[in-house]
Amino acid sequence: MDSILIPLLILIAVIAGVLLLIRSFTKRSAESQADFAAANAPKDSVELAKESAAKLNQEQHRQLYSLIAQGQGMAAIKLYLQATGEGLRASRNAVGALAAHPQPFTPEAPPRDLLADEDDEPERFPYRYRAIVSKGDVTREVSSNMLNDEIYGRIRTLAKSGDVEGAALALTRHSDINIKQAREFIELLDD
Repeated sequence: MDSILIPLLILIAVIAGVLLLIRSFTKRSAESQADFAAANAPKDSVELAKESAAKLNQEQHRQLYSLIAQGQGMAAIKLYLQATGEGLRASRNAVGALAAHPQPFTPEAPPRDLLADEDDEPERFPYRYRAIVSKGDVTREVSSNMLNDEIYGRIRTLAKSGDVEGAALALTRHSDINIKQAREFIELLDD
């Protein structure tokens, strides 16, 4: 009997150890699955729809809702994917949110700084900003301590959207050049 008791105790100890390991492993697995699910949980559907609509221009917005209305979900996902460059899953979630919570197109508000009253003095920066544009043999340069990357980016956006006069006025407001020089500079930005 003594010869069976020791192996039986060892067997019971091994079984208890294996059961404890299995329990520990399943608990960790459940915790990691919960963490993964929480990290990859979709955003609030309404919030996702608002963010997704903001990434589209007016034509893309119109086309996307046209496809949704026609029941062409895959085409809508493909359009959103191409328009935003997001992944397939993110595009699918965005189109689903846009279909569930339709969003009106809201154009970007014009930059307040560029359209401010003429009485407001533009901010002066502690450095001089140089903007250079060239086309062929023609090169124009504007240097000012009232320009920075953000303001120059807004001026370029105005010029590229077709508001050449608004861009020229903004450039004269944020530099020491006259309107004629600003128009010449902006004309070179068109390309």
